[in-house]
Formats: sequence, C-alpha cells, structure tokens
Amino acid sequence: MKLLYFNPDRGIPVLGDKGASVHVRAFVEAARRLGHEVALVCTARGAGNPPPDALLIELAPATSPAALEALCAERGLALPFLEDPVARRELARIAHDRALVHAVPAALARAGFQPDMIYERHALFHSSGVAIARALDLPRVLEVNAPLIVEQRRFRGLVFEDAARAAEAASYRGADAILTVSDAVADQVRLVLGRDAGERVRVVPNGVDPDRFQPDVGRATMRARLGLGAAPTIGFFGSFKPWHGIAMLGEVFRALAVTHPAARLLAVGEGPEHAAFRDGLGAAGLADRLVLPGRVPHADVPAWLAACDLTIAPYLPQQDFYFSPLKVVESLAAGRPVVAPALGQLTTLIDDGINGRLYRPGDAGDCLRALGDLIDDPAARAAMGRAAHRRAAGFGWARIVADALALGAALAGRQPAWPA
Repeated sequence: MKLLYFNPDRGIPVLGDKGASVHVRAFVEAARRLGHEVALVCTARGAGNPPPDALLIELAPATSPAALEALCAERGLALPFLEDPVARRELARIAHDRALVHAVPAALARAGFQPDMIYERHALFHSSGVAIARALDLPRVLEVNAPLIVEQRRFRGLVFEDAARAAEAASYRGADAILTVSDAVADQVRLVLGRDAGERVRVVPNGVDPDRFQPDVGRATMRARLGLGAAPTIGFFGSFKPWHGIAMLGEVFRALAVTHPAARLLAVGEGPEHAAFRDGLGAAGLADRLVLPGRVPHADVPAWLAACDLTIAPYLPQQDFYFSPLKVVESLAAGRPVVAPALGQLTTLIDDGINGRLYRPGDAGDCLRALGDLIDDPAARAAMGRAAHRRAAGFGWARIVADALALGAALAGRQPAWPA
C-alpha cells in the first residue's frame, strides 16, 4: 500500500526528540518494515534525528501579512489584534490549514506519489485533511492523541476557541476512522461527535521498538561515563512541564536523599521548569546526586535508560488522565520497573508489585515509599525489570501499526489490499 502520513502540526518537528516526534517516526518506520510505501507530509521537518525511510515532504507555513489581515477582516477584527502573539499564531495556523488543501495534492503530484490511504495526526485548528481526502478520493484515518483544545486553553492560552472547535468537529466528522491512544481520549472524541461516533472510534495505544530497547545494553559504559558507580539510580525521562509532576519529583527526591543518601537521580529532558528544578535541588545541597543532561537524541535513550535501575513518571492527578506515555512503555521495554501514579492507562501498563509500583496520585509520601522499597530490594527490582520487559513485548510498533492500518481500512469500509 502507498500511505500518506499527514502531520500538519507545526509543533511536532518530525526529526525532533519530543514524544510526538518519536511517535511519528516510529509509526512511519514500522509501516515501511511492513512493506508499505510512505509519503510523510509535515509542516515542520525539524532536526536532531535521522529521517525515517519515507518520502519526506515539508510544507512549511509561508503565511503572508496579507493573508493574516484578510482573516482579521473576515472575523471583523481590527488589525492591531495581530500584535497579540497568541492571536497571530492561531490565525497563522488557520491560514496555513487553508493553504494545505491545495498544497498537499500539488506536492504529491510533483513527487509522482499516488496514495491509497491518508493517515493523519490530528492537529489544533486543522481540518484540511477532510478536503484533501475528498479531492484524492481516499479513505482517511485520523489519529487523536490528546484533547488539544483543553491542553491549549489550560497551558498556552487560546483566543479563537470557536475556530478551534469548528475545525476539530469538521476533522472528526470527516474521518472514516478515528484511532485514539487511550480510552479517555476516545471518550472526548465521542463527546464531540455525539451520535455520529458510531463504531468509528477505537483505541490503539502507543508502542515501542523492542529491538532497540533491550535491558542493560550499554549500561556499564554509560554508568562509568556518568560516574554512577554502584549508586541506585532513578531515571526520569520527559518534558520539564508542570503536568509531568516536576515539582513533586523534586520534593520526593529531597526526602529520598535523607533516607537513601546513596540514591542518584538521572533526569533527561528539557522544558520550562528545568532551571527551577535544577536550582531547587542545588540549593538543597543535592547537585552532586543529580545528573541533568538536558535533551538527548532519541537514538541514545536506550543507553540512558540502561544506566538507571528504575524510572519514575510522576504525573499530576487529573480527572481525565488521557496520556499514553511513550516513555513508560520504553522504560518497560528496557527492563526498568516504573514508579507511577495509579492513573488512566498507567494502570493497564503497570501491574503493581509485578513490573513496577503504583502510588496514590498526588501523594508524595506514597511515591517516596514506593521508590524506597525498590531501592532497598535489588532482587525484587530485578524480577520486576524482567517482568517489565516481557510486558512491553506486546507493544511492538509493527503490531500496533499493522492493527491500526487494518482497522482503519475496515472502519472505512474498504478491504485492505495488503497483508496485515
């Protein structure tokens, strides 16, 4: 099959190290290993990792001032409104989405690529995939990873919520099949669609490449490089953002340093709370127990995971926990027990006491006890690591992508003309 993977989100550079970037590349690479030919059309190419084995087409925004002014006039807004950076960014997304309706088919025609299906990653303010699928007479499978409007309003600010909701509803309704990464996201999609949801909405979780995330590969070399010696080392992998529980992680490690002075924390990633996290632990006299490498290429993540003895995913409690945490699946595949709150999909990935530990969401004391128990019992920790690796075997990208494409074709009412 010839697959068009469409990622219009300018916030997801496909060669970057974000979890979303890794997800895009992993999906495309798995599709290629399954024998499909893939054109990856994106808004942001990015850098930092090798490109996947696909025809990579970047259609970067080239929004002219005239286009933004026309959108202002269309919405009855005065031109000074464009001085608001949030409003300007949102109008630029709307203008870019309109341009993509013609730009994508034209780019595919220039490349001589005639797809059999569109697999699109849902993006805020984007519904052009509906018109593109109609123009090319193709089934369109939409992947939804998060309630983007809720995220945007809560964490970044949202000016044109009416436009965002209209685009979201149009994108959902114009999909032949909608695949979500968790039950909570599926519920959000069904809420938007109402009776139109039917059987089109299904859950397909995130995956992992089990060949790359092997237990202990590169462990001795990485630990020697970091000077960890025999110190029990806790790993955090992710973005230093509020909802990832960065503040609680700092609080818990300060307490752990008192009861377990040999423990070390290896925290990989970057984000708005990175400096405050570093400075807070430094002020507590814990700088020498902390390893903060910042962003690392995703290709190097297996070795960094191998350097750890266990990992932590300290997400904050929330009513509708919708994440399908890629880093948790990667930790399990690397044979590292995970300590995490008993929230959402985490409870289906982690069996408490078997391949990790679950603690009461938001309870720093309960989290501290879970970490301490694992540090104090190396034999139990090793057994959990082996169970973690076995658990992750069922989340291989090849299987997930094969299921996603076959399910998408079935829900679109078209028999797949390729082996699953």
